Amino acid sequence: MMNNTLKALLSGMVLLLSCATAQAGSEIKLGTFLAVTGPASFLGDPELKTLQMYVEKINREGGVNGRQIKLFHYDTGANPKKAVNFVKRLIKKDRVDLIVGGSTSGTTMAVIPLVEAAKLPFISMAGSVKIIDPVKKWVFKTPHTDKMAAQKIFLDMNKRGIKKVGMISGSGGFGKSGRGQVLALAPEYGIEIVADESYGKKDTDMTAQLSKIRAANPEAILNFGFGSGPAIVTKNIGQLGITLPLYQSHGVASKKYIEMSGASAEGVRLPAASLLVANKLPDSDPQKKVILAYKTAYEAQHGAVSTFGGHGYDALFLAVEAIKRAGSTDKEAVRTEIEKTRNFIGAGGVFNMSPKDHLGLGLDAFKMLEIKNGDWSIVE
Repeated sequence: MMNNTLKALLSGMVLLLSCATAQAGSEIKLGTFLAVTGPASFLGDPELKTLQMYVEKINREGGVNGRQIKLFHYDTGANPKKAVNFVKRLIKKDRVDLIVGGSTSGTTMAVIPLVEAAKLPFISMAGSVKIIDPVKKWVFKTPHTDKMAAQKIFLDMNKRGIKKVGMISGSGGFGKSGRGQVLALAPEYGIEIVADESYGKKDTDMTAQLSKIRAANPEAILNFGFGSGPAIVTKNIGQLGITLPLYQSHGVASKKYIEMSGASAEGVRLPAASLLVANKLPDSDPQKKVILAYKTAYEAQHGAVSTFGGHGYDALFLAVEAIKRAGSTDKEAVRTEIEKTRNFIGAGGVFNMSPKDHLGLGLDAFKMLEIKNGDWSIVE
């Protein structure tokens, strides 16, 4: 007769095998909330298309550790209140294993308390440094921060001998956060902010603010914002005959900005990911093969690629690789593996995360670009 110890051991093994079998056959539930419509649709639309395209590809090729991915998506229209309601639904009703999403800083910041309380891994696609500084245990992000953008811009201004800057920024979460970084960092680079103006997301003309900036006699203008606002600022600068150097943030890093701004975009400089200039990178660049493959695949289905779709690519594959290493969708195990990410080559750069860094990108992940003849060029 089998003794009790052996019975218990065998029962435990059967239970473990049953759990492993059940998990192997179950779906990985991936949640996302993106601004596919509304003022930030140029962010959310390519992000969702990227996620759908690669989830389909991963599933077609056998899934992750033999498990298919099921994508749960809700469109926030960039509304933080909607984001909160949708994330509650992803957590409580859909019972997702992790979330990648949050097109804007405002929607991302609104849901952080929810994911932290639920102890759910969350990889944001929004720009504000406040998302990951200070570090929050369950929150990561893929885009370069507004702090990094300000640093990159100021370095370029230093090279050009620019010391006085007129700033204009959007009133949303990204614009406010970027403005804060600009004001905080400017003294470190010997730069004086001589004008500080803003605009609302529904504003259609910024000539009054720009006239005030011109009156302050700056040597350059810096705009921190996303959506239609920066394009309106750019066109208004042209209409006013202002010929000062114009800098934009990485919030406009898509061809749509160039199209909306028209001829006034000529000469604008901004920091952006290598994805926009993939074909112009040297073959020795570790990102070139990865971003060319993504660019080719995306453009074959959806047209011109943008860095925002690239944020979606990075978020998805950071999650997928973490699940592979964890061998399960156990939330703590996946969170730990995301945090252990090393040398992950993505669209935004080469990611190296740690318990103190939930982004994992250095300033060298940014390229300073200038718009020439309606296209991107790398500033040498």
